[in-house]
Amino acid sequence: MKILERLFAAGFRPIAIPPYEKALCVRRGECAVVLAPVPNGGLQMLAPPSYLLEGNLSVKLKRGSGEVFVWKKKEVEATPEKLGELESFRRELTEMLDLPPKQ
Repeated sequence: MKILERLFAAGFRPIAIPPYEKALCVRRGECAVVLAPVPNGGLQMLAPPSYLLEGNLSVKLKRGSGEVFVWKKKEVEATPEKLGELESFRRELTEMLDLPPKQ
C-alpha cells in the first residue's frame, strides 16, 4: 500500500486497459505500465512501460529509418519527446518500485 501511495503522490494514476482490467495498471501523461504484486509485498512491472494509443498499450517498432508506436492499425511517430517521456516514466517508476518501504 505504501508503494501505491508513493506512486499516486508522484502523479501516477490507475487506469483500466483492455484486456488488463483485472491487473493494476498505472499511467502518467501518455505512458502506462502493468504492475503485479511480488511475494515481499512490493510491486514489479510485468512488461516494459508503453506509450498509450487510444487508451491502449502500444508496441515500439522500427519503420524505415525511424521508430513508431503501434496499436492495431493506429501508429504515431516515436519522436524524441515521446521517447523522452517514456524513458522518464520508466526511470522514475523503477526508482519508486525499488525504494524500501518507509517506516
